[in-house]
Amino acid sequence: MKKPIKKTWMIASALTIGMAVLTPLQAGATAVEPANGVTIQIEQQITGAIKGINDDGIYLKGRDGKNYHINFFKFSDEQIAKMNLVEGQEITVEGSAVEDYSDFYTFEVYKKELPKEVTNEDLTKLEKMFNEAKKLQKEAAKADENKAIEEAEKKYEEMHKIYVDMGKIIKPYYLATWQPEPFEEYIENFGFSEKNIVLEENDKKQLKDIYEEWIKLEKDSQEEKANEKMNEFHKILQPYFDKLYPTPTFEAFIERFELDIPAEDFAKLKNVYDNAQKAEKDKNADESVKLWEEFYYIIDQFIKPQTFEEYMADYEFKVSEADSKQLKQLYEEILKLDIKEDKAKIEEKWEAFHNILEPYFKANKDILISPSKLTVNGQYYLPQ
Repeated sequence: MKKPIKKTWMIASALTIGMAVLTPLQAGATAVEPANGVTIQIEQQITGAIKGINDDGIYLKGRDGKNYHINFFKFSDEQIAKMNLVEGQEITVEGSAVEDYSDFYTFEVYKKELPKEVTNEDLTKLEKMFNEAKKLQKEAAKADENKAIEEAEKKYEEMHKIYVDMGKIIKPYYLATWQPEPFEEYIENFGFSEKNIVLEENDKKQLKDIYEEWIKLEKDSQEEKANEKMNEFHKILQPYFDKLYPTPTFEAFIERFELDIPAEDFAKLKNVYDNAQKAEKDKNADESVKLWEEFYYIIDQFIKPQTFEEYMADYEFKVSEADSKQLKQLYEEILKLDIKEDKAKIEEKWEAFHNILEPYFKANKDILISPSKLTVNGQYYLPQ
């Protein structure tokens, strides 16, 4: 007797007209519930318009009105280039939901970037370590969420150590096939010539010697000494970096704010700005933070704040009338407080503000989809 075939089926009713049609690939597909509480099938089909594109994938507004993030880790750069994706374009995605962005980065994805020469024995070790690191990452994130900061930090440190140990396993494979760039090409990559910045001959000679020493140390797996050499390298280059990326003058910096600032405050701002830049150059982080806070405290007095309605217009969702009333009251109370004198009160009120919005954020959170098939302009793409 032949085994019965489970045919694909579609939910089609008056309720789905104008909405995303969820198409389970098999009638026996299992339901899962992501963090935002939306129950969907393990394998589903979504059609929607691209509302944003980044290096990892796309943000999609489904026909159902829900927001999706479609990750592209499984697809090659060539495939993505061929798709020629643009905002507003409609595409269809088949795939499964994941709970967290980190779930997109599986061992299979990681393995694709490894040298082909890595042995099965080392792959087995790496997979075990990778899975342990991912487990620690989830535990750390959970601890972070529960405000168990020390526990989270400990977990992240353990995770980092595993990734460092993984690096030690794979580095010899990279070194075996590594062809370092010639010094001239390496230095050209910094872009000095584009700004007509010429390295002094003495500096150039020193840099070349250091670069060649660094290559030898890297090949000998003497990482600590190699890092020291690269620090020397960048120390010599620092004056050239300063020319390549000059600090904007106060006048150029303040111009972007388009504010009408009285002469007395203008002079005070310039002084604070210059001191803040000096603190940054001297690597005095505490002083730098303090001065920038002072700078923006002065600036803030001349910036017309958004109205509550303007502020809320930035969100895609609408809040209830009762919540809107509470939010508006909090927002207007915040605007009346002094940034410097009432810092604690401001933080407290912003926390209350965001606590009211939290359910809306959760309800509108992106549903994370790991795709098994993409259809763009009638052409379909499968993971590689």
